[in-house]
Amino acid sequence: MQFHHLPTFRARPAAGLVSACLAALLVWPVPAQPEAAAQPLLSTALPNLGDGSEMSPVAERQLGDRIARELYRDPDYVDDPVIKEYVQDIWQALIAASRARGEMPDALYDAYAWEILMGRDRTVNAFALPGGYFGLHLGLIAIVSSRDELASVLAHELSHVTQRHISRTMARQSSQAPWLMGAMILGVLAASKDPTSAQAVVVGGQAAAAQSQLNYSRGMEREADRIGFNVATQAGYAPEGFVSMFMKLQQSSRLNDAGGFPYLRTHPLTTERIADMQSRVQQLGADAPKEVPTWDHAMVAARATVLCNAAVDDLHHWQMQAAPENLSKQSETEQIGTLYGASFAALKLREFGLAESTLQRLQRRTLQVPAARHLTQLLAVELATAQGQFARAASLARQLDGPGRATMLYTAQAEIRNAQPGDAAQNLQTWLVDHPHDVQGWQQLSLAYQDLGRTVAGVRAEAEAHAAQLDYSGALTRMKAAQDMVRKGGAGADYVDASIVDTRVHQLTQLVKEQAQER
Repeated sequence: MQFHHLPTFRARPAAGLVSACLAALLVWPVPAQPEAAAQPLLSTALPNLGDGSEMSPVAERQLGDRIARELYRDPDYVDDPVIKEYVQDIWQALIAASRARGEMPDALYDAYAWEILMGRDRTVNAFALPGGYFGLHLGLIAIVSSRDELASVLAHELSHVTQRHISRTMARQSSQAPWLMGAMILGVLAASKDPTSAQAVVVGGQAAAAQSQLNYSRGMEREADRIGFNVATQAGYAPEGFVSMFMKLQQSSRLNDAGGFPYLRTHPLTTERIADMQSRVQQLGADAPKEVPTWDHAMVAARATVLCNAAVDDLHHWQMQAAPENLSKQSETEQIGTLYGASFAALKLREFGLAESTLQRLQRRTLQVPAARHLTQLLAVELATAQGQFARAASLARQLDGPGRATMLYTAQAEIRNAQPGDAAQNLQTWLVDHPHDVQGWQQLSLAYQDLGRTVAGVRAEAEAHAAQLDYSGALTRMKAAQDMVRKGGAGADYVDASIVDTRVHQLTQLVKEQAQER
């Protein structure tokens, strides 16, 4: 299952020599290397391919950090709390299963980021990057039919990383300096997004070398299938998810994909891989979990579709689908997804009356299904906030079922806007102790501190949001601003804030120096 090719976040060029490399690569998506040079197919009885890489996990993580810094700045990068929480629930189960199986040793777990970056792109794609970073397009979430299918994609990409496929592939180009490899990969990301924006010519074989960093051999693909299958099933996902996902890819291939499935252009799905997955499912027997489309997945898929197809006509199309005469032609699960998508689309169009009436239809249907009811409640809070009904939003937020990131962020936002920053700050502080890389959490905490008159703490939280996106230079600038406020007796500054700021200035200064040395 080849999802990692031609990632299409619009990567901004970095400075200096990296900019020059990127400029040379913004020409045309480079074709993959011939499959004739690929490694032999793996037998299902063979052990893992092993490490054999020349790049250490620490060095690979540094390279991944450089690429991730650019993706965080990409206009297409999206951190939607509802979709991110849904994806993370699947992702963490896969991580736990991989560790339990011994595929992810503690040293590798500690060295890599294991971070999924989502892109607001309608194409069907997912990909792994150096250092345990992963890209996931909303277009892929929109087309998968079940949680099990999405788990199959993520498990496959996870296995590419745990087996060090990226590092071993990059080792073939070991003569390239790491910073140049990172620049070339970013060039491929940018070129694949807009191939018509050429401003220079491809110089030598650099673009081909960059593309080769993202190409895996057939043997590696088979290994990722095999290990990903075992990881996903151990995590409790239906093995049929692999087969049904492969069938989607095969169908797209038969229909001569015109660009909506980027990976099909470089690594067509083979019937042998499909047969291998079907055989593995049969071997598990009748006791294996069965793939069942769920209401909450249909709702998340609808949300992803709205976010990556935001043209006015596309948003209005949801209302047509939600009309009773069209809704009756859909399955029950499809109806729930359609009603959710129609309400969310109306919210995006700021047609609040229509959003409310459609939401009420959805609420009546999901009342007895906890996961679907929770997503409906979150949408109600979102809708009230969008209408400026902050007291109502705060009241609805307090009725949300269960904990979670989306619940915490939506509740904090409603409380801050309803002049309750103290409650929001307390909950956000607790959350960020365990989730220090949550950018939105830090941003909300900054707003809460500012409303409480704790200006220094607010600027410090703003700096931490920059640091969470690996923008250490921006973080240091804001942290020094907080330090100056302390020295001048800034509002709300106390000994604890001052101590934290001084410590973080020292740490961020060191990180900025390390980044400069890498460049």
